[in-house]
Amino acid sequence: MPELPEVETVRRGLAPVMEGARIARAEVNRPDLRWPFPERMAERLTGARVEHLGRRSKYILAGLDTGETLLIHLGMSGRMLVSGDPLGRFHHDHPAPQKHDHVVLHMENGARVTFNDARRFGAMDLCPSEAAAGHAWLARLGPEPLGNAFHEDYLIGRFRGRMSPVKSALLDQHVVAGLGNIYVCEALHRAGISPTRKAGRIAEGRVAALVPVIREVLTEAIAAGGSSLKDFRHSDGELGYFQHSFRAYGREGKSCQTPGCHGKIRRIVQSGRSSFYCAECQR
Repeated sequence: MPELPEVETVRRGLAPVMEGARIARAEVNRPDLRWPFPERMAERLTGARVEHLGRRSKYILAGLDTGETLLIHLGMSGRMLVSGDPLGRFHHDHPAPQKHDHVVLHMENGARVTFNDARRFGAMDLCPSEAAAGHAWLARLGPEPLGNAFHEDYLIGRFRGRMSPVKSALLDQHVVAGLGNIYVCEALHRAGISPTRKAGRIAEGRVAALVPVIREVLTEAIAAGGSSLKDFRHSDGELGYFQHSFRAYGREGKSCQTPGCHGKIRRIVQSGRSSFYCAECQR
């Protein structure tokens, strides 16, 4: 599933052709994806101007001049693909319609934005913009890891007394929004913290030091365009490249890259997910 860096990369790719542009025509080619689409979705989108394209956790939020916000979740394999971009940043020709093109936005500026989702775990919804923060998908999310509300004192407080593994705590979207398996593994490796350590038993100084490491990993991943493992592509169809910088994730049996460490990366399963770490330098 795309994590925060991948979703932010997609948002940045969509912004030049969607922000300030009007949706000339919207096509909705099926009644649902993971959940049913909102009523009259095509009608409500057609003619609307996109005033702002934002992101909350792993959701893209398109604020419309109709007073509604379009919420988009990419799910496991969802892609937002752009063609016919008038700015010349993407391929000019519109490709032939594909089997899994479920929602197509024909922009007034000549661009076409297609939501393609082979596995259909993605989702879209419309809600009043003034109530978007309280939408069921967003209301209980924790702070953004790159935002001011995510800081050392906050994370220390959320970890205090928590007996679940630190990896589980960081994957809890109520604690911090947008982190997923890949970037938690990478951040814990850089911080030298074992994913099996109980969150509430990590010294406060080490918890505080984890905050800038998380920010560093995410910032580097966004700069690299995210990580392409199976399904993720940019809005122009290109791959992300951060997977070439992985120090832990997917490196089972390979030498640890921490300077001075002679250990090897191990793989264990926690709550059904693979954790990659070095038992020598992650304590």
